[in-house]
Amino acid sequence: MNNATNIDTSEWVDDYADMLCNYAYARVNDMDLSKDLVQDTFVSALKGLDNFQGKSTVKTWLFSILKRKIIDHWRKQESRKTNPMSFFTTDGIIKGEFLNNYRPKGKLAEIEVEIENNELREAIGHCISLLPSKYKGIVVDKLVENKESEEVCNEHEITASNLWVIIHRAKLQLRDCLEKKWFD
Repeated sequence: MNNATNIDTSEWVDDYADMLCNYAYARVNDMDLSKDLVQDTFVSALKGLDNFQGKSTVKTWLFSILKRKIIDHWRKQESRKTNPMSFFTTDGIIKGEFLNNYRPKGKLAEIEVEIENNELREAIGHCISLLPSKYKGIVVDKLVENKESEEVCNEHEITASNLWVIIHRAKLQLRDCLEKKWFD
């Protein structure tokens, strides 16, 4: 059963356009293109509203659509056989220096991996923030900063067996959170 009938789309532009546009601009470095990508995102979302199952928030859903639009944009740029008109001056000379400084570095696969890694890092950070307060510092010290178990136990005044129980429970909670926030 989908929740498309319960969704009020009338506020989407006011609620999400600026966030989506800022996100797109950070990835394409072109405000007009960012606005076009956001507009395409809203159009795709409205067309696909019947497919929205409500397993995530509308905001998360819109961001996932936008991410695919950005990846598709870079895919098209990489497969382009000729230079765009903006690549040339009025004299027909290639403006390589300017564009080379502002175009994405690396291959499309590297760009996709970087976007995915950043998104996963944000999702993990969000999930860590949802852990009980007594777990957060221990998880960050042991799993993020890779501190030695003895050091973590001393800093947090816990036993080694308590450390592993906390880590185990935290991993279960992180897995559940990531399944909802990242894999859905």
